[in-house]
Formats: sequence, structure tokens, C-alpha cells
Amino acid sequence: MNSPSSNSNQIIIADYTDSVHATAIVDMMKLYSLDPMGGGEELSHFAQQNMVKALQEIPGAFSVLAFDGNNPVGLINCLPGFSTFKCKPLINIHDVIVKSDFRGQKITSKMLLLVEEVAVRRGCCKLTLEVLEGNASAKTAYTQFGFSGYELDPKMGSAMFWDKKI
Repeated sequence: MNSPSSNSNQIIIADYTDSVHATAIVDMMKLYSLDPMGGGEELSHFAQQNMVKALQEIPGAFSVLAFDGNNPVGLINCLPGFSTFKCKPLINIHDVIVKSDFRGQKITSKMLLLVEEVAVRRGCCKLTLEVLEGNASAKTAYTQFGFSGYELDPKMGSAMFWDKKI
């Protein structure tokens, strides 16, 4: 896809080989990493230098960018997954970022709609994402879009996202 032209608002699938898109992805991730919801620390030099190439090498990975004119204002990074119970692919929404001065303009919903369109085209059974308990605005946006907590049996409670650093 071509880079956005000025005076236009666009939600697009990023082309990892396009230098404008690649720079936008890294710049948005740098911004996100400094936000408390993104960890509050500077994005490592290694990540900045290698992120787009690494995303490009993951089969099925894609990123959605939102532009206001030539200014990147939103990003969602998506990674492929698989549901063994449904025996179908899924898409994990790994990062959702909207610049603070563009929040409240439904940019997240517009980007999620494009992610969902890709998922439907790919025959996916669901979209997944993680959200911090204290991120009320994100939880509201995700709930309005149709996301909810995951549970198989209410007696067993909701699923929890855990990790182990290695």
C-alpha cells in the first residue's frame, strides 16, 4: 500500500517493506513503551532496530496503522495463533496504541474493524487480546467492540494471562 497522503485519515494494513510504515510502527511502539500502560520504559535499541524485520518474518503477522494525514496516530500489531478446541486459526491483538491527543475519536474501533475483517478473510474463529485491569478506557473500547473476559465455566472463573521471563 502507498503511504497516506496529507489531509486524509486512513486506517490501513502496514506494508513492512515501506519505510514510512516501518518508521511509523517503531515510532508508535516507542511512544507506547513510555506510557504506563506499555511499561513506562524506553523501547530498547535492539527492538527499535529489529522490530519490523522480525514482524515481517512471522508468517501471518500484520500491523494496522492509523494516519491523520501523514502523521501516524494509531497502531495495532497482530500475531497469528491457533485454537485447538475449534481447530481454527485466531488472531492475537498484541499491541493497541492511539496517540493521546487522538483518543476518543473511535480510532481503536476503526483499527479493530480492519483486524476483524482480516480475521474473517483468514477463517479465524476469534480475536484475542490482553488488557491491564487498570486500563479503564481500553476496557471500555474493547467491551464496546464485543470483547469480554474469557471463561469456559463460570465456576472455574475467568482466564488469567501469565508469563515467565526467559
